[in-house]
Amino acid sequence: MNDVHEMEEAMFSTLKTLITGANARAEEQLRDKYSIELIDQKIREAEGNHRAAKMTLASLIQRQRSEAQQLARLEARISDLMGRAKEALADERMDLVQPATAAIAQMENERDQRQETVARLEARVLQLRQSLEAAQRRITDLKQGAVMARATRREQDIQRRLNQSQSLGQSPMEEAEALVSRVLQQDDPFETGQILQEIDRGLNHANAAQDLADAGFGDQHRSTAADVLNRLRQQ
Repeated sequence: MNDVHEMEEAMFSTLKTLITGANARAEEQLRDKYSIELIDQKIREAEGNHRAAKMTLASLIQRQRSEAQQLARLEARISDLMGRAKEALADERMDLVQPATAAIAQMENERDQRQETVARLEARVLQLRQSLEAAQRRITDLKQGAVMARATRREQDIQRRLNQSQSLGQSPMEEAEALVSRVLQQDDPFETGQILQEIDRGLNHANAAQDLADAGFGDQHRSTAADVLNRLRQQ
């Protein structure tokens, strides 16, 4: 019983392996068939991610500038309040100096925090900008690669069709060459007619009389160039 169970498990394992392999081959063939479409789709996805990253960069830059402006205004307030506190201290107005120094200390703590925030934002902006530049270069390379892939695929399709036509028999060019050769090798109807006339005259012995006439024996049965010339001279 255990042996049967082990055999069944082995069969299921083998079937699972075969099915997995077949699926992998089918997926690979499908990817090869639609590789150009997949390349275009991946480029569109990359461009979509690139646009989203640019929006994120724009938001970071906007926040960085806002924080920098608030920091600048805070530093101006600190500087202004320090000047006023100095004047109050010179007049020994401690009732004004003490709350002023407390406010200055609070604002300086806020300034330190904003400076850290601005520094972090600047670092993130720089990092994201560099990433976007690298992504842009890769997208450009991908588009150029897609152009080359399309050209290669067209060449492969043309070559595949040529191979198929040759494997099925004569190619269109060979068929055209054969037809031209056949036409050129056909007999000339006009020449054939002349030959037939010569054969008929030979069978009727008409050639013998004409040959004697051409040699000057007997009357001519046909007009010659010499006859025409003599008639012209007599006119």
